[in-house]
Amino acid sequence: MTNALDLDRARGAHRRDASGLQTLAADPMTASTEGAARRGPFRPGVWLNARQKGASRLAVHWFRSADVVVVLSLTVAIAWAITPGGVLAMPLSRALPLAAGAFVILGLMRSLGLYRFARGQRVPVHLAAVSAVALGGGLCAIALEALLTGTSPALTGYILWTALVTIALYGLHLGWSQAVVRWRASGALTPSIVLVGATRHAERLIRDALQRRDINVLGVFDDRLARSPDSIEGVPVLGDAEALMTHRMTPYVDRIVLAIDPRAEKRVRELTSRLSALPNEVTLLVDPIDAGERNAALDRLARAPLASLDGPIDDDRRAFNKRMQDLIIGLLALVVLSPVMLLTALAIRLDSPGPIFFRQRRHGFNHEEIVVWKFRSMRADAADATASRQVTTDDDRVTRVGRLIRSTSLDELPQLLNVLKGEMSLVGPRPHAIGMKTGAVESARLVAEYAHRHRMKPGMTGWAAIKGSRGPLHSAEDVRRRVQLDVEYIERQSLWLDLWIMAVTVPVLLGDRAAVR
Repeated sequence: MTNALDLDRARGAHRRDASGLQTLAADPMTASTEGAARRGPFRPGVWLNARQKGASRLAVHWFRSADVVVVLSLTVAIAWAITPGGVLAMPLSRALPLAAGAFVILGLMRSLGLYRFARGQRVPVHLAAVSAVALGGGLCAIALEALLTGTSPALTGYILWTALVTIALYGLHLGWSQAVVRWRASGALTPSIVLVGATRHAERLIRDALQRRDINVLGVFDDRLARSPDSIEGVPVLGDAEALMTHRMTPYVDRIVLAIDPRAEKRVRELTSRLSALPNEVTLLVDPIDAGERNAALDRLARAPLASLDGPIDDDRRAFNKRMQDLIIGLLALVVLSPVMLLTALAIRLDSPGPIFFRQRRHGFNHEEIVVWKFRSMRADAADATASRQVTTDDDRVTRVGRLIRSTSLDELPQLLNVLKGEMSLVGPRPHAIGMKTGAVESARLVAEYAHRHRMKPGMTGWAAIKGSRGPLHSAEDVRRRVQLDVEYIERQSLWLDLWIMAVTVPVLLGDRAAVR
């Protein structure tokens, strides 16, 4: 009887899988009542995956970059305007105070936390602080010139500079503040979590989260389905921990919270080990004693600040730097290589009937499904969108032009569009097709740490590619080596490593005639 009950619960859990999540995400207003009920009481106004939320969090770096450009541009413009012979003829006693004033303003904006845009922060107070910093920079510039010259400085230029900088920063930060307010209202900065453990801890957390409404609990997973209810405080129980590993909701989850008794050390270790294979962060919820501790715990979960500008380079700043690298180099590459891409497209059209491009659904950041673009290298009637059969030497599906563009990797060039869209990076783990098989087994099932490679955006080239691990994977050992190299890159990633990988990619790929591509 117990086995039958377990089986029935398991079947119910699979039926509750978020198979319609993409539909809900794309058009939540037209979602059916049944589909909305499956999501429980937490219904985000907009469904954003981890990559899209990350783009919102990294906006603070764009804000600061814009401030730096505006302040320095106004400083140069005013220096040019108040100096008859131009900036180069400007005396040091006038140039140094203006430069110092600009750096004081930009330094104070950062050190005083005026790019944090914290939840609950009042916009008028923030704008007043920005204006005060700009005025302070102007006073510093005036004081420095008086100190350098020993005379009363000419105030007209400094007053004009201070006024323009104040107005510009006020307008910019008014726009930044309104953008952050809109993101918070739409849920773009509201963390989405799932709970593992249908326990009293989970019930209490959900009840408190419903009152606060600053965190979304998308679902509950529990290994003990036979004893689990269908829902907790309206939040559906979607399956066991194993179901979470492949659930379609995973790309939308910011954090996995273990809501089980920390004293059950063996179970905590087991679940933590299993869930560590996912790219999502895992947190253990320690049962708070009183309401104050519960609120503090929820504050830590709900805190979704914009990326920090302070301290050593963290993951957010590294992601921003990598995105800037992708945009600048990717756009230049697209312009420079556009003639090659046009000639390739023409050759494909003349060589065989069918579309010029081949599109394939592949794994992206944090299990996101993305559509990757390539030049078509196979016969149109033999296209394999799921990579169920990997390419072999003298594969009869590959066209004449296809052999050339695959051997030179020209077929990958359309992925520059994926890079500019933010779905891919120039350097990273290569994206694998959804459901790609190694032999008769899905590749993702051969290595426990496979999902670790999804902790960074996939790339057009990568550490594994230049180390010889590219092309088809014919054995579990091939998959294991690819994952090992990808994880090694993720742990070592830096601007200089990326530039080196890009520099050696072409000679390495062209020099390896043994590779099957």
